[in-house]
Amino acid sequence: MKTTFTSNSLKSWLVVYTRPRWEKKVDQLLQLQEIESFCPTRKVVNQWADRKKTVEVPLFSSYVFVNINMKDEFKVRQTLGVMNFIYFMGKPASVRDSEIVHIKNYLLSHSDLEVMDIKSLSSGDRVKIRNGAFFNQEGRVLEIQGKKVLLVLDKLDCALVTKVEASNLALIS
Repeated sequence: MKTTFTSNSLKSWLVVYTRPRWEKKVDQLLQLQEIESFCPTRKVVNQWADRKKTVEVPLFSSYVFVNINMKDEFKVRQTLGVMNFIYFMGKPASVRDSEIVHIKNYLLSHSDLEVMDIKSLSSGDRVKIRNGAFFNQEGRVLEIQGKKVLLVLDKLDCALVTKVEASNLALIS
């Protein structure tokens, strides 16, 4: 992340914090005001007793990205469902254009993408690897080392221990 804009006309991608479960609605309301916004979503199959339905859920809970200049900041703040901007070092945090493009491209090529908070993992959890050499292999978390997770892959007829980026794991319930 870098700091926010320097002039009134220069646009920058900022992160907006929304009310819980209002991400898509805020995105829609911002676009109705002709403010460029981006709410990354992923498709999830929900199962009810009588049916299954594919729905789009936000990738980042309570976050929407907006590409604005300083004169649009007040308009964004006044939008229903917007709580505030996310701050970094006392200023609204901005995200590089290349990161937004990267997220958009990644979503196009990986439909089952999910963001997992490293704090949601603990030793003994069962996980599935989503990318890389051990794609779709299941294992057990041994230890968490920063952003990497030490796993035991036990379905390969041997106990193979490997380090995997936490972002490449899906928790198995």
